[in-house]
This record gives sequence, structure tokens and C-alpha cells, in this order.
Amino acid sequence: MITFSSISATYDGIHQAVESVSFVTEKPSIVGIIGPNGAGKSTFIKAALQLIPSTGSVTADDQPLAAFQRRIAYVEQKSAIDYTFPITVKEVVSLGLYPNMRLLQRIRPTQWAQVNTALAAVEMTDFADRQIGELSGGQFQRVLIARTLVQEADFIFLDEPFAGIDAASEAIIVALLRQLREAGKTIFIVHHDLGKITEYFDALVMLNQRLIAYGSVADVFTDANLTRTFGDTIIVKGGM
Repeated sequence: MITFSSISATYDGIHQAVESVSFVTEKPSIVGIIGPNGAGKSTFIKAALQLIPSTGSVTADDQPLAAFQRRIAYVEQKSAIDYTFPITVKEVVSLGLYPNMRLLQRIRPTQWAQVNTALAAVEMTDFADRQIGELSGGQFQRVLIARTLVQEADFIFLDEPFAGIDAASEAIIVALLRQLREAGKTIFIVHHDLGKITEYFDALVMLNQRLIAYGSVADVFTDANLTRTFGDTIIVKGGM
């Protein structure tokens, strides 16, 4: 169980980006976070994980964030990552090992085996020694997912993982996320394609600075909540 309590954050300490967002996810799930541009979806994740100045708290099984931070994996938007940095695919994946390693500890052969297993899971074994700048957007997103696998996190936060990637990569990632859920993981995904909601997610956070609705997709993915979240410009009859 993970509990978000009154998560709030501002832009420049003045303009409200996210205001007092609270909800509880009680069981392993794939949870979509949706809302219009500027609704604070990415900000909510960063605020909840204390990556930016914020108020509120996150607990897991009544433990504060500091006590379970190593159990969290966060993948930011691809656009925020420097593709020109001289690092190989397998080195990127190996970064997921470091939260569970001692300072200055070298990666052991058994841990490199974990890296290879993660690359196989996302069908990127043949690219292990490539520079990340040589990858397509979809291939790079798979590498970032592989990094979360070697971390063995219980709570995974993904910011727009399907944006600008090919259909094959998306299918591989979705299948893998379902396996992780079945293994007891809870996954939060900032998402924009409303046409995939019922296919991809168990529950939804509907956000527009404040929490509009939270619950199972069957319960909250309604015309009324879509209008409250996105405004009157959204088409809720006959398509989106």
C-alpha cells in the first residue's frame, strides 16, 4: 500500500502547480495519471518523490519515504535526458544497481548477469554495447525500463513512457509492466492517449492541479470526470 497525502508544489514558489493531492493505492496495480497539458502530472510525481520543493508526504505500509526510497524507480521523460552523453546501453541499465550498492563498490559478474537478463526482457540484448545516441526513441525507452528491472523496485514511476515510441516498443513495455504488476509491483504512469486507458490501466488519477477523481478505470473513467478534468473542449461522445 502506498499513500499520497496532501502533495502540493508551486512554480517559482508562487504559482500553484499541484494542490493537496491525496489518494491511496492499496494493491499492486498499473495506475494511469491523466490530465490536460499544464495540469501538474509530471510535477505531482516529482513533488511526491521530493525531487522538487514540495509539501505533503508519501508513505508505504506506514513507512516514510526516506525508509523505502530504494524501493522506488523513477523514469523521467526522454526529452529531459541527454542523448549525447557517452554511455553504452548496458552501462545505462547498470545504473539501476547503484541504489542497492555500497559507495565505491564495483559491479560484480553476477550483477552484470542481472543487466543482461533485463536487456533480454526488453529485447535489447543485441544493443548492449551501443552508445545511447544510436538508439531510436522506442529502443531508448526500453533501456530505461530495463534499468528499473535491475533495481528491483516495488514502486515504479514512469513519465510519458509511450510518447513518441514505435508500436513494437510500446507492446513490449506494456507486456513487461503487466508481468511486474503480477509480481507485486505498483506502477504509476503519466499518460496522454485516452484511447488506451481501458486497455492499459487498472486505476486512474485524474488531475488538473487538484485531484479530480481517483479509482478503478471502470468507476472513474466517465464522461463527467473527463469534462471536469479536461474542460468542455474534450469530446466525450462519439470519440476523443
